[in-house]
Amino acid sequence: MKELITSITIDAPPAVVWNILTDFDAYPAWNPFILSFGGKPAAGERFSVTIRQPGSKPMTFKPVCLKMDENREFRWLGHLLFMGLFDGEHIFELEPLPDGGTKLVQRERFSGILVPLLWKQLDTSARQGFEMMNEKLKERAEGMDT
Repeated sequence: MKELITSITIDAPPAVVWNILTDFDAYPAWNPFILSFGGKPAAGERFSVTIRQPGSKPMTFKPVCLKMDENREFRWLGHLLFMGLFDGEHIFELEPLPDGGTKLVQRERFSGILVPLLWKQLDTSARQGFEMMNEKLKERAEGMDT
């Protein structure tokens, strides 16, 4: 298993960050990495998500939502074709900070037989996609919290 982890400090409370993170209909207006959601993620439910890593074409998949813990955590698990080939558990964690801000941690745990072959690309382009999304979410949250 390999894990990709990014984080950013946002000068806005977790509730503001959570509201942006879970306003899936607004993603096309601001999110350069996750282009769209189909359906409303809820624990145990399947939904569709379209992502675009920098330098790549958009890709749509249908993960299962593992957790929706308001103002704290959103997590899903997706597979390429079938479980064990290439699996990704994507996690957004919101940690409240003493100053009223939020630390957003976006990470993904990759497993499956294709991971060693794809890791170099994931560690560059997927990481860039995570970081771009984090920055845009920060801009949006700090702009709303004024």
